[in-house]
Amino acid sequence: MTVCAIEPAAAHENGAGRAGCTITADGCYAARLALAGDSLFPERWTLDGPEPYAVPLPGNQPEEPGTEVQPLADGRVLIHRLVDGRHAFSLLYPTGPGTGELPLGTVDRAGDGTRLRLLPPAPDGRRAYALAAGRHGAAVWLVAGGASGPERVAEIPGGCSGGAWLDREGRMLALDRESGGRTKSVVVDLGRGGEVSPLLQIAPGSDDRVLLADPDSGLLLIRSDAPSPGRPRLGWGVLGSTLPVRFPECLRLPDRTVTPFAVQPGQMLTPEGCAVALHVEGADGAGWIGLWRPAERRVHHVPAPAGWLTGTGLWTADGALRLPYSSGAVPCGVATLTMPGEERRPEDGSRDGAAPDAEGAESSPPTGDQYSGQLPTGKTEMTVHHLNSLADAPRPVPLQQAPLGRLVTN
Repeated sequence: MTVCAIEPAAAHENGAGRAGCTITADGCYAARLALAGDSLFPERWTLDGPEPYAVPLPGNQPEEPGTEVQPLADGRVLIHRLVDGRHAFSLLYPTGPGTGELPLGTVDRAGDGTRLRLLPPAPDGRRAYALAAGRHGAAVWLVAGGASGPERVAEIPGGCSGGAWLDREGRMLALDRESGGRTKSVVVDLGRGGEVSPLLQIAPGSDDRVLLADPDSGLLLIRSDAPSPGRPRLGWGVLGSTLPVRFPECLRLPDRTVTPFAVQPGQMLTPEGCAVALHVEGADGAGWIGLWRPAERRVHHVPAPAGWLTGTGLWTADGALRLPYSSGAVPCGVATLTMPGEERRPEDGSRDGAAPDAEGAESSPPTGDQYSGQLPTGKTEMTVHHLNSLADAPRPVPLQQAPLGRLVTN
């Protein structure tokens, strides 16, 4: 999430991959680049109605690979293109049979290897930000929702990557900053002119990155090589907690890449109870979905829906994981999963099954018997620091050093 000019085609850093589509923080809209023959065009999905549906938003010509799209809460879609050596931003919206386009402005393309990409959707859904990251510095741009055109709102020394929102107001932004050969997560306060302070510092010689954050509970999903130098592991901590970061053994899958992509919101004071969705992928590209809670020592492995827009999903506060998918039979669909052994109860009292529709799911589960023998554990007592007032909010307490003997816990 950053500054001056970035190649939109670049994949996300640190092996996180690029999601198949982007969903607003409130889960009402999604946007993606869809394929028609050999041509790419923007497509908006509406997700908050009785049935999901897609609206194509084609322009006068096909989009180039690497073009980025992001939905806003009002249903318009931000598009980021590289045009004549400049980063161009516009808002797209349906106009009967055609597509309306409102140009927002451009950002010059830097010639020093700086790359610019959109940051994850802002929590309020009204604004959109981009990160322009170079080798020695980065900048955060407000590219939609500002007073007039793209506006640089923060400059950060050092190369930056990642990007996760720490609060519901869209003020506190976590970035992974490289300095002195090591990467540490920092928090950028956009309400204080881009003031930077430490966020994640596990050990002096470790690379520590924030992958996802839940503003309600303070849960942080991180990747660090602190417990095993040179071999990054997935772990979790709580913003403002005095307890060390944990690296559960169940998240360590040999020859697999495990990437969190969604966290259950609304779990105030109980971060260990948040359900987390994981994308598990092997070197051969085969993958599936993992369902996990920090309070448990077990990952539940389930097949992804056929046609899943990989890396995309959203938890509801009542524990439903909504997964957008597109297949030949269902071009715009949403499959629903819940944690095994749990069922949602709709308002009418009927039982809502945990599995997606048959035509949206693969018939057989992934091969993962070696991961199913891990037993659950009890709830962990934790303390959470909440920001009740942004006007006098204290700085986020960084997760600091802890003895390595306590770092590797189950």
